[in-house]
Amino acid sequence: MFESLSDRLSGILDKLTGRGSLSEQDVAAAMREVRRALLEADVALEVVRGFIETVSEKAVGHEVLKSVTPGQQVVKIVHDELVAMLGSDAKPIDLSAKAPIPILLVGLQGSGKTTTCAKIALRLGERDKRKALMASLDTRRPAAQEQLRVLGEQTGVDTLPIKEGQDPIAIAKRAMKEAKRGGYDVVLLDTAGRLHIDEELMAETENIRDIAKPHETLLVADALTGQDAVNLARSFDERIGISGIVLTRVEGDGRGGAALSMRAVTGKPIKLIGTGEKLDALEEFHPDRIANRILGMGDVVGLVEKAAETLDAQEAEKIAKKMRKGVFDLEDLSAQFDQMKKLGGIGSVLGMLPGIAKAKKQIDEANLDDVFVKRQQAIISSMTPKERHSPKLLNASRKRRVASGSGTSVQDINKLLKMHRQMADVMKKMSKSKGGLASLFGGGAPDIPPEAMEGGALPEGLGDLPTGGLPGGLPGFPGGPPGPLPGLPQSKRAKGKRRK
Repeated sequence: MFESLSDRLSGILDKLTGRGSLSEQDVAAAMREVRRALLEADVALEVVRGFIETVSEKAVGHEVLKSVTPGQQVVKIVHDELVAMLGSDAKPIDLSAKAPIPILLVGLQGSGKTTTCAKIALRLGERDKRKALMASLDTRRPAAQEQLRVLGEQTGVDTLPIKEGQDPIAIAKRAMKEAKRGGYDVVLLDTAGRLHIDEELMAETENIRDIAKPHETLLVADALTGQDAVNLARSFDERIGISGIVLTRVEGDGRGGAALSMRAVTGKPIKLIGTGEKLDALEEFHPDRIANRILGMGDVVGLVEKAAETLDAQEAEKIAKKMRKGVFDLEDLSAQFDQMKKLGGIGSVLGMLPGIAKAKKQIDEANLDDVFVKRQQAIISSMTPKERHSPKLLNASRKRRVASGSGTSVQDINKLLKMHRQMADVMKKMSKSKGGLASLFGGGAPDIPPEAMEGGALPEGLGDLPTGGLPGGLPGFPGGPPGPLPGLPQSKRAKGKRRK
């Protein structure tokens, strides 16, 4: 999400930060480009106007233009206004009410309401330890109720039994009674949608609202609808009264105009964003972190939180113990790749790190997450256990056998072994420092000597990463002082050059 907007804004603001001084004309020219970038990202015109006016007014002040770093001051102003536009603080689903808490999901047909209902229920159970009941009030779309029942089985969440012939009002009443009788903490009401807003849709939703008296009314909107999502949010808020927004399919939206506009237009917070098709692909919306990512500043906090939720702490501690002994074999390397895939892949991780947006784009274009990682793991899987533990056993004939078994070449084997040697060297140096892989789960960053970060670049054909270490203890990519990523084979472009 926001990839195209991030590229545009980063390029515009880089020009400002690269200058020693700024004039009002420089700021005005930059703001014209920012305005164009926001409009191309499908941000509503009224929102763009307000944003540009506020930023321009603050950016041409005497304190900014005469400061030591005027370009960075302008970037800070843009960042702060983006945060304000997005809602300043994260607003999670409010569960401070008497059980069972009714939560109403509204929106157009095809926006992902039913799947989002299951995602929210799963999240409430796993993160908030709340027992949820899901009820489908969609009697119009064929198999809508059956779809929610199947999702309930997949997530382990209870669903209201289906009774043929009941209308949405009767189902809503029955859901509330069953939730009270069954001791549920939350009841999620999945309403029907239409292909467009009409009077019949609004009247039915109003009746359900009046019966259920929801504590939260969440509008589920498809991020890919752009400015139509803004009109949708305004209509539902005026007629039904929404308390928050859930944006779906944000992983496919490179512009982000809906997210930037809906909060500003309705004044209602974006509470959750759907980041993928999997049922656990639902995240809280943090305006400050999103603003950081739009401006290429990364989201290290979000990355560490995601790692703590996703990664296997026992596996990490196991590898950390081996690291402390200075041991790191090819099975450990394969385990590191598995951990990285759980985080969403190399591209996902790099996208949350400061200053590495361009490298992430190159990785996405090269499809490294699917191709590069699978190839390395195929090679390791074709080795015998002894070869994985002692790579030195791999002579020429063994390499040919492994290449044949994995569908790769001897050159690929050699690149993998070189990458492993580089990473093993890093691990040995890290074993002498405090912290390490386990520090990710302990909340601290390891103290890694600068020499541990030397010698490495992106995989073949991607060039070098900009400076900036990764967060402490991230599996496979140790953190520390600024420097390139260790371990990955050096690219053709980087050969013959030594990074300073």
